[in-house]
Amino acid sequence: MLNYILRRLLIALPSLLGISVILFGVLALAPGDPFEELATNPNVPPEVRMALRAQFGLDDPIWQRYFHWLVNMLRGDWGFSFVSRIDVDELILQRLPVTIAVIGASQILALAIALPVGVLAAAKPYSWFDRIASTLAFIGFSLPTFFTGVLFILFFSIYLGWLPFIYRADLSETGLAWWWAQLKQSIMPVAVLGLFQAASWMRYVRSSVLDVIRLDYVTTARSKGLSEWVVVLKHVVRNAMIPVVTLVALQMPAVFGGAIVTEQIFRIPGIGSLLIDAILRNDTPVIMAVTFVFSCLVILFNLIADVLYGWLDPRISY
Repeated sequence: MLNYILRRLLIALPSLLGISVILFGVLALAPGDPFEELATNPNVPPEVRMALRAQFGLDDPIWQRYFHWLVNMLRGDWGFSFVSRIDVDELILQRLPVTIAVIGASQILALAIALPVGVLAAAKPYSWFDRIASTLAFIGFSLPTFFTGVLFILFFSIYLGWLPFIYRADLSETGLAWWWAQLKQSIMPVAVLGLFQAASWMRYVRSSVLDVIRLDYVTTARSKGLSEWVVVLKHVVRNAMIPVVTLVALQMPAVFGGAIVTEQIFRIPGIGSLLIDAILRNDTPVIMAVTFVFSCLVILFNLIADVLYGWLDPRISY
């Protein structure tokens, strides 16, 4: 397995290099200037603007700027934010824990709902439970997160007054009071993301289990006198999880992108709000770093999915 992982990582290097070339070229050719505010500020002398542009190499050819960026990235230097006036890696590390906490909790919630509900719905197809679960799933992934987020705010924050609708990273509470305040402000964003993903994944789990439960080896297991739930849990679910793992792994980077909307609704100071703010202010180094991190996540989760295949299905070898 170690050799397989190393081979996949070596294959991923040209992919990441190509992605970085495309991202850098698109951002370099995009309209706008990071120092546009300085150019319109009469208090900044022209020689200062020219010195800053020369310092950051903004007037160099694109290929030279890309090579300079790539060498700095390999050294661990992610650039300097023109707006926040701090290093990009420090800025990302400040926002990353909040995003990971919210997204991680939402994905655990989604899996905790989608797996048992999908398996139960497939084990008893076209029953009342299956029909109700399928109807709720259709409603769940038909409603966008910005709509359900606003509904949650209106109902739980404004009407009932139970939960805060603004996420605060600088809570003043300590001890158990801090954990309680953190839990209360995380419930709505986690629920919005988690329920949306659970609705989509539940349909995939149900379809995958239905495909496997009709195979011959499942009939053979039943003929041996095993109970239905032993057959489903031991012989069906494990093989049915292979396409589900593929779906979850491929959608995980998209979840980070989808969290941008949720972070804007609940004012969560995460990676999504950082990216939106950088785009609005034309902060090119931050945009390049965040989008490149998302690209790395795509390749990373694909590798994780491939490794899980061998654990789920012994017929798959590395």
